[in-house]
Amino acid sequence: MNNLKLKIENYWNKKNIWLIDKNIKNSVIKVIENIEKGLIRVCELSYNKWIVNEWIKKAIIMYFSIQKMNKIELGPLEFYDKIPIKNKFKEKGIRVVPHAIARYGSYISPGVVLMPSYVNIGAYIGEETMIDTWATIGSCAQIGKRVHISGGVGIGGVLEPLLAYPVIIEDDVFIGSRCILVEGIIIKKGAVLGSNVVITSSTKIFDVTNQNSTEIKGFIPKYSVVIPGSYPKKFPAGIYYVPCALIIGKRKESTNKKTSLNDALRTHNLSI
Repeated sequence: MNNLKLKIENYWNKKNIWLIDKNIKNSVIKVIENIEKGLIRVCELSYNKWIVNEWIKKAIIMYFSIQKMNKIELGPLEFYDKIPIKNKFKEKGIRVVPHAIARYGSYISPGVVLMPSYVNIGAYIGEETMIDTWATIGSCAQIGKRVHISGGVGIGGVLEPLLAYPVIIEDDVFIGSRCILVEGIIIKKGAVLGSNVVITSSTKIFDVTNQNSTEIKGFIPKYSVVIPGSYPKKFPAGIYYVPCALIIGKRKESTNKKTSLNDALRTHNLSI
C-alpha cells in the first residue's frame, strides 16, 4: 500500500496527464478496488484518534476525472454516470432491498441491511449495520458496526478539502429518523440520537445532565442520549432561537446493546 500511496501522491500534481497516462489510471483503479474490498479506508482509528488518509481521497477525486460517462441498465431502469453500481451482494453477505443503490468504491460489510437508500463512493459501513429507508450515506462517510441509521437520515459526505473529516459514526450508535449530520461530525460509540437532531461543525452541543450545562462542538461523547433543542441568540433585528443539540442522559454501557438501547429510549421518552 505504501508503494500505491507514493504513486498517487506523485501523480496528484500532474493533472495534465491524468487522462492519457495508463500508469496513473491503473494506480487509481487499484486504489478504488482496495476501497471496494475493504482493504483500505478513507479514515481509520489510530491510538483512539481518527486519521484521514488524504491520498485515498485524492485517488477518488482522480477516479472521477479519468472515468468516462456510461449508460447503466438495470432491467427497465437506466442510469448515465461515471461510477459503476455495486453488485454481487449475495456473495458478500449483504441484504439489499429494492431500490437501494450503492456506488462501486464503497465498502459494505457482511451482515449489513440496506433498505431503499443510497451509499456513495468512499463510504465504509461496518458489520450488522442497518441503513433504513431513504437514508443517504455521503462520500467517504464512516459508519461502524451494529449501527442503526433510521429512515430519512442524511449523513454528509466530503472529498474536499482533503484534510477535512467526513462524518464518522462509531460502533453501536442509534441515529433517529430525519437526523442530519454533516461537516465532519463524530458520533462516539454507543450514542443515541433522537429524531430530527441536526448537527454541523458550528452547532452548539449542550450537556444538560448536571446543574450547570457544558458546551462542546464537533462530536457527541460516548453513550450520550441526544435530542434537538434551541437557545436564544441576539441579532440586530432582535432575539431569535437557534437550533442546538442537547445531551440529556447516558445510555448504559451494557454488553446487551439491544437492552441498553431500549432502556435509553424508554427512560428518556425518545422519538425515533
